[in-house]
Amino acid sequence: MRIKFVIAILLAFILSGCIGVSSKGIFGTGVSVALDPRSLGTQIDDSIMQKNLSARIILSNKKYLLSVNSKVLDGRIFLTGKVDDPEEKLKITKMAWETEGVRSVRNDIKVKEEFNFKQSAKDILITSQLRTALILNKNIKATNYQIDTYKKKIYLYGIAITSDEKKEVIDEAKQILDVEDVVASILLVDDLRIQKN
Repeated sequence: MRIKFVIAILLAFILSGCIGVSSKGIFGTGVSVALDPRSLGTQIDDSIMQKNLSARIILSNKKYLLSVNSKVLDGRIFLTGKVDDPEEKLKITKMAWETEGVRSVRNDIKVKEEFNFKQSAKDILITSQLRTALILNKNIKATNYQIDTYKKKIYLYGIAITSDEKKEVIDEAKQILDVEDVVASILLVDDLRIQKN
C-alpha cells in the first residue's frame, strides 16, 4: 500500500512537471502566445514586468527563487509562495507595487510552517488532477491557466474566453477530491485593456 502511494506521488510529480513546461509559452506568463487573447504588446509588457519583479525579489534574497512565484496578467500582479515571517510578505508586496506599469497586486503568499511531506505530496496530486481535468475538458483552453496548490487550497490564474469557461474552470477545481478552497484570479477577455484583433 505504501509503495503504491509513493509511486502515485512520484508519477503525479513527474506529470505536473511535464505539463507545466509545455504550457509556459514563449514569454513565461503561463499562457500560450498563439492562444493568448491579449495583444502581443500586452504579452511583452506583462513578461517584462514579471521578469523585472522576479529579478528584484531574487536579488533581495536568493531563497525566494524557489519559495515565491509571481504572475502578471494585463498589468495585474499575482503573488504566491511561502516566506518565513509577515515582514517578508509586506516587503515583497511593496516590491510588486513599485513595479512600473502595475495596475493591481494580489498577494496570496503564506507565512511558512514546518515542512510536511504528506501535505506537499497531496498538493502536487491536486494540481496534477486539475491540470488533467482542464486538458480533457473540450470547453476549456487549458494552456490559458496556471495552477498553484498550497495546503489543499487551489490558486488559479489565467484568462477565460467567456464567463461560462471561467465558471467551468472553477467548477472543475471544486470537484477535485480533498480541495478545501479555490481562489480564482481569472480575467475575462472583455476585461483586458488591449485585446488581440
